[in-house]
Order: sequence, then C-alpha cells, then structure tokens
Amino acid sequence: MDDLQTVEELEELVRQLSEENKTIPIIVEGAKDIAALRRLELTGEIISFNTGQSVSDFCDIIAQKYRTIILLTDWDWRGGRLGSSIKKHLENRVECNIRYRQMLAHLCACRTVEGIPSWLQTLRKKVQGE
Repeated sequence: MDDLQTVEELEELVRQLSEENKTIPIIVEGAKDIAALRRLELTGEIISFNTGQSVSDFCDIIAQKYRTIILLTDWDWRGGRLGSSIKKHLENRVECNIRYRQMLAHLCACRTVEGIPSWLQTLRKKVQGE
C-alpha cells in the first residue's frame, strides 16, 4: 500500500470513527489518548480507563450506562491485554466494537492512539512532497 492510499484510508477511518462517536462512546487508556482524538476532531464522548479503578469496577459502571462502546486501547502489548480484559468483563452486557482498533493497527506505523495525529500529519507531508 502506498502512502497516498494509506492517508486516504486513514482519513476515511477517522471520519467514520468521528461519525459513530456522535452516538457511541469511545473507551481509551488515558488523557493523552483523549487529547489525540480531540485533535482529530472527534466531538463525542470519550472515556478514559485510567481513573484508578479496577477493570471489573470500571466495566460495571460502563455496563450500567451503555449498550455499545468503541474500544480503542493502544495496539501494543499492554493495550492489547487491557482491551482483552475490558472486552471480557463487558461480555454479554455491552457490545464492544474493536474494528477501529484493528484497522488503525493495520494502517498506522505508530503503536498508540496518542500517536495517530502525528503519524497522519507525517504521512500527509510525505504525500505532498514536503
């Protein structure tokens, strides 16, 4: 896949994520992830896991409030473990959309949500020949 195609797919994915986020909350690992998604102009509810609670307690609160969430933990080892744990604790209670996490892992050279804006900016400059 060339850089132009990657930029186009990544921008479309972010557009779709932004659209879904208008009605479905996104769960991320921390405040830097929230800031990164805001830089990508996502305006919906974004929830940080890192609030000092156990996975079990966090998931109980999520299950009381939501029927569907977008799970967007980092696609490094730690984020993978956390995402799996959250998904397991929400099983049969909340629908967890992990499609965006999978697609971003495929399209981005970065391994974290907070790295997406910089990666996208770098790719755009490369495509524009800067």
